[in-house]
Amino acid sequence: MKSGLMWYDPDPKKPASLKIEEAAQRYREKFGTEPNACHVCPGEAASHARVQVVPNRWIRPHHFWLGAERPSPRRCPVC
Repeated sequence: MKSGLMWYDPDPKKPASLKIEEAAQRYREKFGTEPNACHVCPGEAASHARVQVVPNRWIRPHHFWLGAERPSPRRCPVC
C-alpha cells in the first residue's frame, strides 16, 4: 500500500475486529471506497470478514493502517 488511513485505538476492552470495522467505516467516509487490507502489529490478534489482515513489523501496537492493495500480478507458470 502506498497510501491509506492510519487508525489508532488503544482501548483494551474493544476487540481488534471492532477496531478494524470502525477504521473501515471512517475509510469509506473519507475515500468513498472499500478498503481491502489492514496492516497491524504482528502481536495484534485480529481478523475481519471483508478486510485482509496483514501482520507488519513496521506498525506500532494499537495502530491499524487501512487501504486498498492491488492484487499482485500473476506470473507466467513457465517463467
